[in-house]
Amino acid sequence: MALDTRLIEEITHALSEGSVVPVLGPYALRGAVAASDGRPMPADGDSLIATLTGGRPLPPKVAYEYSRAAMHFELKKGRNFVNRTLTEVYGQTEWTRAPLHDWLAGFKPRYVIDLNRDTQLQATYADTPHTLVVGLSRIGGTDYRFKIYQFEAGAYRTITQEEANPELPVIFKPLGTPSPEPNYVASDADFVDYMTELMGGFAIPSFLKQLRKGKRYLFLGLPLTRDTERMVMHEVLYGHAEPGGWAFLPAPKKNEMRFCDQHQLTLIDADYEELLGLASPARVANG
Repeated sequence: MALDTRLIEEITHALSEGSVVPVLGPYALRGAVAASDGRPMPADGDSLIATLTGGRPLPPKVAYEYSRAAMHFELKKGRNFVNRTLTEVYGQTEWTRAPLHDWLAGFKPRYVIDLNRDTQLQATYADTPHTLVVGLSRIGGTDYRFKIYQFEAGAYRTITQEEANPELPVIFKPLGTPSPEPNYVASDADFVDYMTELMGGFAIPSFLKQLRKGKRYLFLGLPLTRDTERMVMHEVLYGHAEPGGWAFLPAPKKNEMRFCDQHQLTLIDADYEELLGLASPARVANG
């Protein structure tokens, strides 16, 4: 489907009323650059692999996707090396804002899913009490693969499922974040553990299972050519509305089309950047 005025109005209205959940992928960070030297923020698999290798090439089988490369380096240098690299990139470097994040800030969605590991979305809600759900992997002492924080008075504090306030906006970061404490799902071993518990129902808190019922979704900057992303989202979308929402996927591949068909997502053969400026919060407010 092409992007037209009617579709723009429908998406914008759904964002404004909170009936659609934005799902952010690596290209949602397009335009974010380091304040020090202007280099782009690493977000997609190739750029993240370069943070591990220092730009040196890897064998094609290892460089196939980031999780595989992370597993390679975890075996060579330890899991802490991978996690430390992610924290240096996303928690210790100053980045400019991505245009999509500035645009989305005007809507302040009730619920957002962010498959990136940066903190730009959290910064969007820095003046708003909210709940943060962070994915975990390979931890002991609990059956669950998440940690929940409540943000209030300018700081996060750890809370339980039972303590979560259902009235607050929710940021769900399945693959982790450096803040308020660094936790990541990165390597193949991380994903095996996380996906096992996600399929078993132990990686999503109970209040989020209630919140997601009947929701539509808006995929922005998230390619679905890799099994990893499709598997995570297949479980996260459980209980979605019918139809399930929209996915911006320029020149979609067959496996992306199948995923959209399976979840009744309207596939928009366009880049999400066409939406920015055409579907602004100000236009909604002004009718």
